[in-house]
Amino acid sequence: MTQIRPSQETPAPQENSPPRHAAPPQSAGKAAGGPASGRLVGVDLARALAVFGMYIVHIGPALSATSGAGSWVRYLADGHSSVLFATLAGFSLMLIAGRREPKTGLAGRQAKARIAIRAVVLLALGTVLAMEYGGVIILGFYGVYFLLALPLLRLPVRTLALIAAGLALVTPQLAFALNSLLGESVQQSINAYDPLKRLSEVGALDLLLTGFYPAITWLSFVVAGMALARLDLSAVSVQRRLAVLGAGLAAGAYGLSLLLAGKDALRSMAQDGKSSAGSEAASSFGSGSFPTSRSASELLSAGPHTGTTFDIVGSVGVAILVIVGATVLMDRLPRLRRLAKPVIAVGTMSLTAYVGHFLAQSLLGVSAGESTQVS
Repeated sequence: MTQIRPSQETPAPQENSPPRHAAPPQSAGKAAGGPASGRLVGVDLARALAVFGMYIVHIGPALSATSGAGSWVRYLADGHSSVLFATLAGFSLMLIAGRREPKTGLAGRQAKARIAIRAVVLLALGTVLAMEYGGVIILGFYGVYFLLALPLLRLPVRTLALIAAGLALVTPQLAFALNSLLGESVQQSINAYDPLKRLSEVGALDLLLTGFYPAITWLSFVVAGMALARLDLSAVSVQRRLAVLGAGLAAGAYGLSLLLAGKDALRSMAQDGKSSAGSEAASSFGSGSFPTSRSASELLSAGPHTGTTFDIVGSVGVAILVIVGATVLMDRLPRLRRLAKPVIAVGTMSLTAYVGHFLAQSLLGVSAGESTQVS
C-alpha cells in the first residue's frame, strides 16, 4: 500500500548562499520501478497466487477426485492458501506502519489508528456476511489478528522472528490444553452470553481459540509476515537466505512429523472429499485448533489446518518460498512481469476478490458452510 504524502516546496536558495550539492541521479532501474517497486509487485503476485489457491479449494474438485499434477496442486492449495494470506497480511501491516523503519510520533499513532479502524471494519464485515449468508468468514478473524498485532508494529526484525517462532512452538500446545481444560460445557456457557455468537456463527471464543482460524495459533503467520516486511527483499543475499530458511522449515517440519506420526501425518481432510468448512470433522480437527475430543498424539501431525507446531512451521516455510520466488521472478524477468500484470492486479484487490467469490458462491446456491474446503 503506497502512502501519498503532501508535496513540500523546496525553498529557493538565497542569492549569496553557497550552491547546494546536487543529489546523485537515480538509476534508470529505480526510477522506472526497479527493485523497490518490483519487491512490492512480487508481494502482489504472491497474494494473487493465494487468491487463486483459495478459488481452487473452494470451488475446485475434491482431492480424491484429482490425480497426477492436479492432485499436487489441490493438496498444496489446501491450507497453504489461507496461511499465505495471513503471512501477507502481516506484511501489509508493516506497509502501513513503516516497513524498514517504523513510524514514530504522530505518524506512528496515525498508522496504528488506521490499522485499528481496518480491524474493526473487517470484524464487522465478517459478522455481517456470516449473518446474511451463514458459514465461517475469515474476515472477522483478520480483524482480531490486526488488533493483537498493534503492540508489535515497532519491533525490529529479530524480535518479530523470535516472537513468531515462540508462538509456533508454544501456542498449539496451549490451545490443546485450554480446549481440554474448558470442556464443551464451559465453551457452550461462554457462547451463550456472547453477543457475536448470537449474531453469527462465529463468537469471541471461536475467534480466539476454537474457530477455523483461531488467533491463538494463526497469529504466528501474521508476525512472521511482519518480520519479512522488515527485510530488504530486493537484496540477493536476503533472497538466498530466505529461500534456504523456507526450504529448511518446510522440509524439517514435514519430515519430522512423518517420522514421529507416520504416513498419515500430512493427510489432508480434502483427501476424503469432505467439507472442512461445514462438517463435524472440520469443527473437530480441520480448524486450526484442538478440541477436547482429540488425542494429544495428534499434536505430532502436520496436515493442513491442524494447527500443530509442525503445521505452522511447515506452512510458514512454504509461504516464505512463495513470497521469495514471486519476488525473484518479478525482479529478474521484466518480460514476465509485464505478461503477469492481469494476475498481479488480482493481488492488489484481494479483499474484493474474496468477497466477490463468496457472494458468487452464495448466489449459485453454495454457502460457505457447503464449500469444498476451507483454504
